[in-house]
Amino acid sequence: MAKRESIATKSVPAPLGPYSQAVKVGDFVFVSGQKGLDSSGVKVPGGIEEETRQALKNIKTLLEAAGSSLDEIVMTTVFLADLDDFAKMNAVYGQHFTSDFPVRSTVEVSRIPGGGKVEIASIAIRK
Repeated sequence: MAKRESIATKSVPAPLGPYSQAVKVGDFVFVSGQKGLDSSGVKVPGGIEEETRQALKNIKTLLEAAGSSLDEIVMTTVFLADLDDFAKMNAVYGQHFTSDFPVRSTVEVSRIPGGGKVEIASIAIRK
């Protein structure tokens, strides 16, 4: 049976509840939903584009702490507070994934904890 290891770093916002920032199991890394918050937990200014950049930066940081990278992501789930922001989010997302794309689901939700516009969860493999 594969060993489960929690991944935590102070370079991304602390969890808002009883959950791990990321968990490594075997060759997989599961990253909890990351929002447009800086390491102190403050929402970055600039709207959906900047929040998406920050969420992906947080994911990158956690994946690197687990021995992986954005290039190793196989699946993301994007939660948007307003589906009208899809095109702007997608443009920033596309700057980070340019080939061999991960699978993705995108859904509109009524609210995101902390009042943000976007939250992105991911699953990656380890290098």
